[in-house]
Amino acid sequence: MKKREVQASVKDERLVKKRRDQMIKGAVTLFIQKGFHRTTTREIAKASGFSIGTLYEYIRTKEDVLYLVCDSIYDQVAERLQKGLDTKQGTLESLKQGIADYFKVVDEMQDEVLVMYQEVKALTKDALPYVLKKEIEMVGMFEHVITLCVENGELDLPEEKIKMIAHNIFVQGQMWAFRRWSLQKMYSIDEYIQLQTNLLIQGIKDPGRVSEKA
Repeated sequence: MKKREVQASVKDERLVKKRRDQMIKGAVTLFIQKGFHRTTTREIAKASGFSIGTLYEYIRTKEDVLYLVCDSIYDQVAERLQKGLDTKQGTLESLKQGIADYFKVVDEMQDEVLVMYQEVKALTKDALPYVLKKEIEMVGMFEHVITLCVENGELDLPEEKIKMIAHNIFVQGQMWAFRRWSLQKMYSIDEYIQLQTNLLIQGIKDPGRVSEKA
C-alpha cells in the first residue's frame, strides 16, 4: 500500500524532516494530556517551538499531524523489533528473546504507543489502512518466527493458532502501555515479561491444561 503523502510548501527535505520530528514530539505530549480532538494546531505549533504560520508550511491539517505521529511511532517500533527479533533461528529461546525485546521497546515508548492505541481511530479514511498495515506486518514478524519453531519441531501448532498467538503477543506488549495505570503498580517490566511469556508458552505447549482450568 502506497505511503500517504503529506504536502509541504517547504522544499528542503532535511528541514521538513527536522520540523516534522519537532512537531511529532510536541504532538505526542499534547495528545497524551488532552487527546487528539481537544488539541489545537496552535498548541501543537507552540509545543513544537515555532509559530502557527510555520506549522502550516509543513502540514495542511491537524489530521496530517496525527498521521505523521502514528506513522513515525509504527516505524520506530518496527525498526526496533526488526533489530531484536531473530527471524532465522526458529527456536523457543529466540521467540522468548523476541518477546522480551518487543515488550522492552513498548516500555521505552509507552507514551507513543498509548497515543497510537487511543488515537489511531481518528485517522482519515485514506490514512488508516496504510498505518494499520504496518501493525499487521509487525504481527507477521512474530508469526514467521512461530512458524519456524513449528517447522523445526520446537512447537506443534496449526496455522490458525500460529496467527492468533502472534496477535496475542503484539497486544500483550501494547497492554503494558495502555493498562500501565494498573499493571505497573504490580509488576516491573522484567516481571511482566516473565509472567506473560510463561503463560504464553504454557498455553502453547499444554493447551489441554489451560482449557481444564478455564
